Amino acid sequence: MPRHFVRFLTPAAVFLAVAAGGMAADEARRADLSPEDRSRVLAVTAPATDFSRAEPFEAMPGGAATGMTVKGRDVFSKPSANLDTASGHDFILGNALFRKLWVASPSSTLASDGLGPLYNARSCQSCHIRDGRGHPPEGGDAVSMVLRLARDAVIPAEKATLAVHQALNFPDPVYGRQLQDLAIPGLAAEGRVTVRYTQEPVTLSEGETVMLRKPAYAVEALGYGALDPATTLSARIAPPMIGLGLIEAIYPEDIEALADPDDRDGDGISGRAARVRDEKGALALGRFGWKAQNATVEQQTAAAFADDIGISTPLADRPYGDCTERQTACLSRPTGVQKKLGAYEAPDPVLGLTSFYARHLAVPARRDVADPKVLAGKTLFYAAGCATCHHPKFVTRRDAFDPALAFQLIWPYSDFLLHDMGEGLADGQRVGEADGREWRTPPLWGIGLTRAVAGQAFFLHDGRARSLTEAILWHGGEGERARTAFATLSRADRDALLAFLESL
Repeated sequence: MPRHFVRFLTPAAVFLAVAAGGMAADEARRADLSPEDRSRVLAVTAPATDFSRAEPFEAMPGGAATGMTVKGRDVFSKPSANLDTASGHDFILGNALFRKLWVASPSSTLASDGLGPLYNARSCQSCHIRDGRGHPPEGGDAVSMVLRLARDAVIPAEKATLAVHQALNFPDPVYGRQLQDLAIPGLAAEGRVTVRYTQEPVTLSEGETVMLRKPAYAVEALGYGALDPATTLSARIAPPMIGLGLIEAIYPEDIEALADPDDRDGDGISGRAARVRDEKGALALGRFGWKAQNATVEQQTAAAFADDIGISTPLADRPYGDCTERQTACLSRPTGVQKKLGAYEAPDPVLGLTSFYARHLAVPARRDVADPKVLAGKTLFYAAGCATCHHPKFVTRRDAFDPALAFQLIWPYSDFLLHDMGEGLADGQRVGEADGREWRTPPLWGIGLTRAVAGQAFFLHDGRARSLTEAILWHGGEGERARTAFATLSRADRDALLAFLESL
């Protein structure tokens, strides 16, 4: 990719960003900071203590990369504001590839064939609706939600493989890693996801009742026989795409410093850092995906190409997607590999440009940061303990490989760690170091624009929550204390806390 031009918001923002590039996580690389500057650096990302006014630069959650102020359904689809012209062209090309509809092989459009043979969607945009989050099956439409299939290790060799991070878990022997509910012509799809909800009432402080819907997932019309009895099902909706490059540019040490696996401070929160293999095979911090299973944006993008669309890339050389050895009809179909174009169905630079687009989808500017109700809600957010896991701010690394993402004070409201969220949200599925009750803290930036982008609002990993209130009330385990604090607030205080979340 061409070199990017970086411009900062103000001289003060330059100082904050550059100073914060020397955060205390790696003193060896930060020895050039004076004691005074080091103190200022720590102050930049310290938790808020004054809730009477907005913090400096709080309205710009993506730093200089924050998206331009726009309204409407495309607010998540804008590029980082600090891209230069050449990089803007790369963003446009990546956008086209993100929306590209793939077709079955063989076809007359050689650069577009290779779909499936089994798949969940024909394009990235089909799942990440307008670059936002997906939704659970409503009226039979499950295209933006997938059902992950996996089992834990059983024999010693499998346990050893997991111990050295050479696998995240083990697929179903027939259906693979993911249930594909679509197939190219002449091939049977793997099955159809069904979800049934039971209602669970929760009574709040002033007598209001909120009905939580608890999902139960199953698969109907299995096309290739029964699932293995040990296979677990985990429903996942597509997460929003904004701010991914900024998340990737956070110093891993700054995320790991927030982990407290033994709960030494006794606050009931024991977040754990996920260790995974990156695309080069090296151990790295997992920070993407519902269970922090991927280390980089490119790795996450390649996995989606392979599992969701069935397209091979240099990082996931699987031209048959998620087809298994037992699905012989799938393996007999032609692939979309065109030797004159490369060794993959999506050769370079397809993966690179698509990943560039994903890295540079801008976080929208905050709204109403100085509104008294929003500030009151922010106070309650901290008092309830929400900010312990939804860590407000970081500064991206000064040596980020993409200069447009370097030295930025950002406000993702996540620690990107794994947390036990209780039995109510448990899926029973291990993914790397995450067990069946653990989930990565999702960032909250942009959450208040969910309905504006998608026309609907479904939250949590499987979209069961139809409002932010329901999402909070599903918190258990390490989130139980914050959930209880929210449920016992007065109605006016709950409205204020929700107003704060809607402003993000």
